[in-house]
Amino acid sequence: MSEYTIERDVAGPWSLGTSRAFWEGFAPAALGERPGDDPVLRTVFVAERDWTTVTAVVRQDGATARLTLTGDGDLPAAAIQTARFLALDVDAREWPAVGDRDPVIGAAQRKLPGLRPCGFHSPYEAAAWAVLSQRLRIVQAARLRADLIARHGEDGAFPAPARLRDLELDLPGRKTEYLRAVAEAALDGVLDGGGLRDLDAPAAIAQVRQIKGLGPFAAELVVLRGANHPDAVPSHEARLDAEITEQYGSGVTLATVSPAWRPFRTWAAVHLRALREERTHEIAGPHQEI
Repeated sequence: MSEYTIERDVAGPWSLGTSRAFWEGFAPAALGERPGDDPVLRTVFVAERDWTTVTAVVRQDGATARLTLTGDGDLPAAAIQTARFLALDVDAREWPAVGDRDPVIGAAQRKLPGLRPCGFHSPYEAAAWAVLSQRLRIVQAARLRADLIARHGEDGAFPAPARLRDLELDLPGRKTEYLRAVAEAALDGVLDGGGLRDLDAPAAIAQVRQIKGLGPFAAELVVLRGANHPDAVPSHEARLDAEITEQYGSGVTLATVSPAWRPFRTWAAVHLRALREERTHEIAGPHQEI
């Protein structure tokens, strides 16, 4: 078991505490306990480069993130992946200007200071979640996921693609077939997080839609919250539409307000959904919708 530590500057507003609270409240992630008042984030995941299990511990010192990773694989690559799913790799120096242009987003920024939308550990895990949650309640899907981790994962991480592909699972409908398709796609590089992030969002979504069992809603989830793409407009999000009506008034649409959010349209949408959850206690976040 090796250990690798790296420090990286985070450009723009960032609060690990705010981001951690967001992720703890919403994501199906294996987070550890925070010791005292020290805002530490701990999570376990399978690394995209070699599909080994990695434990990541993240600390904040002002504008610097300190990432400590342990595992047997390519830890520098896993550090890049960690920065991506925590949105630490996004230059957000212009994010406050979005709030200046749009007072609704400005209010959301003040209520959630330093929030960086945290996504799934990888597009692979997002795609697997999309399959598990199809036509099921979120609580039911979460149980299926937890059972997969308990039975077939390693140290609390989701099963690696080669393992998932070969499992004989008793799941509803065609979920087993679709999970195998997701695993094959991950092994073939179709779900590479860096590659999807480098594409514009529509092209990345089109690539993900080639995978059996992933329709437009699922593909959007994989790109926006799996690759953690910062600038895309969710087009299959009824609750976001409802929140826009609530905040901006009747007749105002996502297409009307979202141009002012560039180049952080995903971030703005996540902030609006987080406020809606806070007000209505809906369950949403990295594992559901945007």
